[in-house]
Amino acid sequence: MNSLPDKLPIVPFPRPVRGGITLPGSKSITNRALILAALSSRAITLQGALFSRDTQLMVSALHNLGFAVETDETARTIRVTGCGGEIPVREARIDVGNAGTVARFLTAFVCLRPDGVYHFDGDEAMRRRPINALLDALATQGATANARNLPFTLKTAGLPGGTIEIAASESSQSLSALLLVAPHAKSPMTVRLRGGTVSRPFVGMTERMVQQFAAAPANYAIEGDTTAASYFAALAIVTRSQITVRNFVGLESLQGDAEFCRLLVGHGLLHLEGAILSAGSGRPGVTADFNDFSDTFLTLAALAPVLDGPTRITGIAHTRRQETDRVAGAARELRKLGQHVVETEDALEIHPRPLTPDVEIETYDDHRFAMSFAILGCRDLRGDGRPWLTIRHPACCAKTFPAFFDLLERLRVGSYG
Repeated sequence: MNSLPDKLPIVPFPRPVRGGITLPGSKSITNRALILAALSSRAITLQGALFSRDTQLMVSALHNLGFAVETDETARTIRVTGCGGEIPVREARIDVGNAGTVARFLTAFVCLRPDGVYHFDGDEAMRRRPINALLDALATQGATANARNLPFTLKTAGLPGGTIEIAASESSQSLSALLLVAPHAKSPMTVRLRGGTVSRPFVGMTERMVQQFAAAPANYAIEGDTTAASYFAALAIVTRSQITVRNFVGLESLQGDAEFCRLLVGHGLLHLEGAILSAGSGRPGVTADFNDFSDTFLTLAALAPVLDGPTRITGIAHTRRQETDRVAGAARELRKLGQHVVETEDALEIHPRPLTPDVEIETYDDHRFAMSFAILGCRDLRGDGRPWLTIRHPACCAKTFPAFFDLLERLRVGSYG
């Protein structure tokens, strides 16, 4: 990704395009695969892996814990030599940045060591994100932490096994963290969910990947990121374009966020033929519960102003405790754009109004704000190709999609890769 300014005016698409892009690998799958490869008893090569800040933090942490990890960004491969459920280094410092998967997965992962001392810290935003439920669950296995949120030092005692309960109402990642390591406990471990969980498809993804890695494959292919695909689905609608999204596995993906494209197709907003995404024949408002695929709710929220009726998004209360309060942030930015927004604890209702030009979108250091609202900015609002929407701190996309703005510009000018 080229260096980006602190404020990036989005140049609209003056006309529909017919072009193609290649999706990056899934962050969710890459970081799970890194953990599962490290748990294996052989070297495993991850193919089509994502190279972004979140995955680089995971690779760095595995290095610090004593694992051999070889990366080739050009070939998009990562080779991890597993240690059969052992953690080589007894004491280490682990920087989790603002990556929930890194923080939660590694907290459970290091507990496999019977005598470990691990110092966890991360970005200021990550210090506000919940991890106490996972620490409480691991305490029943003998682990002790000197704080209930980052930063903390974790002293580990191995995983004796048995039944372990976890409350995952704020993040399914805590449940996934336990499922990843459960097969390596000293005795059979049963993970029991206390109450409900959000983003349930991510738990299903974890369970399926644990089964896949049980066969200790020499190579493992990472799917293209379906959350990233949501932006190009929205772009097709905003600009009335036809976009070929290579590395898109479609609606049968391991990833629950494939539901976003299914939702748009069901409402006639999007036409999907294999990897080709094109605008549908209608633009109705959408009402949907996003609890299971909440990483895409901002994509729909930013698309809502160009739809023909109100959009109601529910099931998103837990996103108030992600990279930022995404519900409040979305309401704030949409109002700046002239939209009528009704905000409740768990929902947003967006009534489209004429868009207000010359607006700067605050991203709150949250990659999903930057990408979602950039797509809206691709609409040629004035009809003359002049930018009318500016994204603040666009470089936050490095978290999961470093090349996003490069790909967007290449589509606009017709330089397809």
